[in-house]
Order: sequence, then structure tokens, then C-alpha cells
Amino acid sequence: MEQPADLRSRRLFGGGGRAVGDLAASPYRADRDRIVGSPFFTRLNGVTQVVSPGGTGLLVHNRLTHSLKVAQIGRAVAERLRADAGQAALLDALGGCDPDVVEAAALAHDLGHPPFGHLGEEVLDRLARQRLGLPDGFEGNAQSYRIVTSTEIRGSATIGLNLTAAVRAAMLKYPWTRFDYPDPHPRHFDRPPRGAGAAVGNPASGSVKFGAYRTELGDLRQARAPFAGLIPAWQQTVEASIMDTADDIAYAIHDVEDVYRVGVLQQGAVAAEVTAWQREGGQLGTVTDAALAGETRRPGAALERLRRQLRRKDGWIYDDDAFAAAVEHVRAELVDGLLATPFDGSVEAEQFVARFSDRWTSRLVDAISVVADPPVRSGHVLLAPVQWHEVQVLKFVHHRFVLERADLALHQRGQARLLATLVEALLAWTLDSREAARLPRRLADLIELCEAELHPRTQDRANQARGRAIIDYVAGLTDAQTVAMLDALSGRSGALWTDAFVL
Repeated sequence: MEQPADLRSRRLFGGGGRAVGDLAASPYRADRDRIVGSPFFTRLNGVTQVVSPGGTGLLVHNRLTHSLKVAQIGRAVAERLRADAGQAALLDALGGCDPDVVEAAALAHDLGHPPFGHLGEEVLDRLARQRLGLPDGFEGNAQSYRIVTSTEIRGSATIGLNLTAAVRAAMLKYPWTRFDYPDPHPRHFDRPPRGAGAAVGNPASGSVKFGAYRTELGDLRQARAPFAGLIPAWQQTVEASIMDTADDIAYAIHDVEDVYRVGVLQQGAVAAEVTAWQREGGQLGTVTDAALAGETRRPGAALERLRRQLRRKDGWIYDDDAFAAAVEHVRAELVDGLLATPFDGSVEAEQFVARFSDRWTSRLVDAISVVADPPVRSGHVLLAPVQWHEVQVLKFVHHRFVLERADLALHQRGQARLLATLVEALLAWTLDSREAARLPRRLADLIELCEAELHPRTQDRANQARGRAIIDYVAGLTDAQTVAMLDALSGRSGALWTDAFVL
């Protein structure tokens, strides 16, 4: 009988030994190297994190630099937890925690992120389900898992990166499919795990977030096999929980840092919101939910809405005093600290940003622990209550004062239209029998792959395969490649050769 360690290091294809091109003896270090060597990883350099990298030079993070920082934080957390004898014993009892596994999963977690950030994810999901008839739609995490198990080329076959079970399991922030695995499906729980609930007003749409499409369900089962009986089928592995927490930390700190650098996050607006809530929180607390929803311009109202949302959704950890303390700490560190002086690109300004980032990262990493029996809406690895509230407030600042801006909405509506037009153009091309021989080779190969992985009796098999291949293809483009491809298909490009067909 195989030992758990062997199951964790088992690959989808072949044994756990070294393959051609692997330089590291450790299977998990080999996984890390395979991910970093993938063109899908390199592509992340041209994919939006929040602000499009095209117009900001080196000032902001892209998906590649974000992934590197998540890996850095995740590895530090894993090493810190393993250094504590008491926590290390619990980690082993829950299925294991290897820093190499956490780092590899963190590097891979965004491989499937499409062009234009989360906007691209929403648009491709809508197009996949409503236009192309794909029940599973599109989900960035599921796409990342699909890449490492299916669509990446390694050697002479399309077998993904052939990663170990432990690393694939650690990539699964949401270890369920959209509709039917595991059974019972977590979206039917009285209080579903984060991401497992259906879209508001559309319960038939399945989970909003999920880790794998049905075509990769067998791969998911094999990845999770070493953890059977140790953690519930819907629960993250410890290594996935560390990666997820590291992702939250990187998002909360570095995205705020980015919008400060480019001058989007202004002290006045954030200060007005925070100080108004601190001054009038008692009065705001007496306003009904319906009336508060209409207070779109009243300073402090948005922060009060956040407080109520956290209390309603996350009562397992929410605390009024901790929330107030978090608001005060963010005010002191961000409003009266970082934002007090506009970023001017000087050495002094760079040092100030670096100190802010380092101070917050250390504070949050030091507040992480592992628990044996976590609440449903949490993983086994979680922040202490005070720091958890601070992360929620930092993410609120980013959402309220960046993502809700009208100028960003204008830009994103254009990007959404661009993606929809590109999908329609590619669909028309694949349906044109006269031009079938001149399809981009990558797209033609993906159509063959998608048709082969569907059951022969799948209803509307050809259209299903065509639709999934188009989604796979577009999701594998950078922001610039997407624009260049549509320009070429629209006859607007004067260049005959572009890099639009890479991948």
C-alpha cells in the first residue's frame, strides 16, 4: 500500500520520478520549475492585475509580479508554521505542509487569469454560458487548473504540466465544480463556504467560484485522494489555505500601493470616509439598511455598509470593537501615513512605500495560525481577528475608491466590448468552412483537444468543443495580444505580423 507521502507526490501521468528537463530532485521543486518555465507563466507579465500595465510602465503590479509576491508570502507563512512544533504536528495531521508545495501553487494560481483582470473573467463567463452554450462557463481558478492538467504542452503530448497531487490540490482554493461535485455540493449548505454560493438572483447558475471544470474532475479527485479522511471534500488543503491567505494579503497591500503610486488613491476622499464613520458611526448605525443603501454620497455610509455586510456574512469572526480598531489602524497607517504625501517617484518616496508594504506584510504574516476545526467560511490557516478586520478595511478602500470610479468603468466597458467582439469574430472564423485550414494553429489544436476530451455521446459535441476551445484560446492571450488580434480581425491593423498568435 502506498504511503501518504507517495500519494502526495504522485503525478497524473507516469511515476513520481524526474522527467527530462527537471533540474531539481524534489518533486515539488520540479513542479515549481515547470510552472516558472511555462509560457502561460511568462504571459502573466502582460495581464492586468487592477490597472492595465500598458499605460503605467513599471509603476504597478501585473499578474506575474502579483504571483511572485503571493509565492514569497506563502512560503514565508509555511516556513513559519512548520518551525512551530505544535503547529507542525497539526499540519501533518491535516495532510502535510511543504513550503515548496505552497510556493509552486502560489506561482500557478493565476495562470488561467484572462486579459483585463477580473473584468475579463466576468465577460468570458457570460459569453461562455450565454453565447457558446457551455454550462460550466468560465472561471479563472478552474482555467488555471485546466492549464496545468490539460492545455499546456509538455513533451510531445497535451498533458498539462503533469504536476504532483499535492501541488494541484494546493491550487484548489475552491475544491468543487460549478454544479455537482462533491455531493452534497457546498452551495447547498445553510452557510456555504466562501465562493460556493450561487450568483444573487440566479440560483440555477451554480457556484460563483469553483476550482475545476467537469472535464478535469478526474484530475481533481486524484489530487485530493491523499487528503481523504483528513479534511472534508469541500475544504481547502492546508497548503491551499496558506496560498489563499497569502493571496489576500498581497491583494490588500500591493493593490493599494499600486493605486497610490499612479495617483489614483487620494487622501482627501479616503480621509472623509474614514473620519466621518468614526465621528458618526453611532448615528449611522441607527439608519435602516434600505435607507443606508440610498446614501451613495454620504461620507461614512459605505464603511457602515461594509461593517453590516461583514457582521451578516462572517459572524464567525466579526467583532464591533475589532472593526473599529481596524478602521483606526488603517486611518493612522494609510490616511495619515502613506497618503499624506503624494508619490513623486523620488528615492525617499520609494523608501516610504517599501516601509509601508514591509510593515504591513510582517504584521499580517505574524498573525497567521492553523486551527484544527475551522468555520465553514474559513480555511484551516487564518489571520487573527484583529488583522482579519484590517485586511477587510484595506480591501474596502481599494474597492470603494478605485474599482467604483466612473473613469475605470468607462475603460472596462470598452474592454468588455472588445472581448465580446473578439469571441464573435473567432466563432465566425471557426464556422467558415472555406477558411478552416487557415485557423491559428493553436486554436485548431485546442478544438481537437476539446473534442477528444468530451464523451462521444455529449449533446452538441462539436459546438461544445468549439466553444471551449475559443474560450481557452482567448483566455491565453495577454491584454496587448487581445487588442492586436481584434485590430487584425477588424482590418484596423497595418502590421501583417504581430505577436497575437503566441500560445
